[in-house]
Amino acid sequence: MSDNLEPLPPVPKVHPEGCYFKTLKDIEGKHVVVMGLGLNGGGEASVRFLLKHGAYVLVTDLKTAEQLAPTIRSISSDNSLDKSRLTYRLGQHKIEDFEKADCVIKNPGVKYDGNKYLAAAKAIETDISLFLHFSKAPVIAVTGSKGKSSTVSAIYYGLKEAGFDAYLGGNITVSPLTFLEKTSGTTPVVLELSSWQLADLRGRKVLKPHIAVITKIIPDHQNFYHSMLAYIADKKLIYADQTKDDFTILDFDDDPAADGGTLIENWGNVFAKETKAQVLRYSKSRLPKGVFGVWQDSEGTGIARLPEEYLSRYAKNHAKDYDTILKELVVPGKHMRLNVLNAALVLKLMGVAPEQIIEILGKWTGIEHRLEYFHSWTVKYPSGASATIKFYNDSASTVPESAAESTQAFGTPVIFLTGGTDKGLDLSPVAQTITRPSSYKPSAIYMLEGTASDKIIRDFNEKRIDYNGPYKSLDDMLSQLKADLLKKPLTNDKIVVFSPGATSFGMFTNEFDRGNQFKSKVKALFV
Repeated sequence: MSDNLEPLPPVPKVHPEGCYFKTLKDIEGKHVVVMGLGLNGGGEASVRFLLKHGAYVLVTDLKTAEQLAPTIRSISSDNSLDKSRLTYRLGQHKIEDFEKADCVIKNPGVKYDGNKYLAAAKAIETDISLFLHFSKAPVIAVTGSKGKSSTVSAIYYGLKEAGFDAYLGGNITVSPLTFLEKTSGTTPVVLELSSWQLADLRGRKVLKPHIAVITKIIPDHQNFYHSMLAYIADKKLIYADQTKDDFTILDFDDDPAADGGTLIENWGNVFAKETKAQVLRYSKSRLPKGVFGVWQDSEGTGIARLPEEYLSRYAKNHAKDYDTILKELVVPGKHMRLNVLNAALVLKLMGVAPEQIIEILGKWTGIEHRLEYFHSWTVKYPSGASATIKFYNDSASTVPESAAESTQAFGTPVIFLTGGTDKGLDLSPVAQTITRPSSYKPSAIYMLEGTASDKIIRDFNEKRIDYNGPYKSLDDMLSQLKADLLKKPLTNDKIVVFSPGATSFGMFTNEFDRGNQFKSKVKALFV
């Protein structure tokens, strides 16, 4: 065989159908390894759930006790837990722990390929697979590359405001195990699911969402996946076990520039051919006759058109061919409007009246770390002039397309803070967007250090886009920003948006830590 042949891509892991634990009683006395305690709640929720139901739990994580201190303190301070059944193995993994365990609860970010520890496990579950097996709640599941968190948050907010006893969990950093016992057949659960979380469900047949939404698909996590097609294969699992009585909500608009080299012009069309559920589409412009779903008119108003048989079945008293379901929003940005439009469609399918949907979602203020307004600062100059600076935290922007859109979200030139660590993506959309003739060019750009920043800077230099930095820390970047704002008087108010368009490796624990540090430092410095 030639040495020049590329290795074959890893074969996706297929799990046995169902769950290792058939009943909650089965957990009692079992020896379970929780692989990855983490700081975002999933590992902690698994530990609490397993201890509560009588398991012997061994937590193993490559992070040290010092790094995991907040989570360890949270567990230790809970007197309701029997911690005599809890053991920690931190800073390392030991193969014998996995060999002896009855079951392993896996962190979704851990790869199967070449993982000797997971290969030694007798059974593997996740907090999501456990929840889906034990809960009878109707599920509204959302995945995609952009807009997942905003979409699930708007859906959840809308359901709660409409009077539903609803719950929200998944990739949004709330493990559904934390509310498992509160759910029933009448409590809708909204789950944000990453491609990794979906991959952990392959073969189990436990994910059967009544409504599945796939937000905009673009290349993402290409440092983790060997190809765009492998990434998409995991996304497809969201509708794999739906039936004709369910709904799959898919993109209608083409996006050929973001197909990852697969020559696919519209992933929504690919998904629509495969799902067994009723297909509904979303678009930035009017849907053609015979295509059902939601779209925006020229003013951005959201319009819904559903088949008559589904209107009578799921949305009683909504007899119109067309319904306006979205008008004015508090949150900025055209891309955010599309996310909220999908939330409006979900609410309509759940039987909420159009007028009520408009009122409810018109009051939604968005979510933390997604174009989140959090601080204002008035700068006063010796001349007596002054200007107000509004700060927005968009730290959950981890792909370049999202960062690019943040520069256009406010309808005016912004001061743009960006940059971070590369995850194998094409970073050119940032430079391309702000140099389009019709775009708002940032009035100033400040860059954090990082491998993604290096790629963005090359694009900026090529297109002759001015920038400041890159800076080694948030402190350095913000100090320079303040000095510049004080030095040259502004003639009008300004918006500062921190939208990295990259990951947080190196400087921060994750994008949420990055956003929290940004907000804290801004509030301390701009007073």
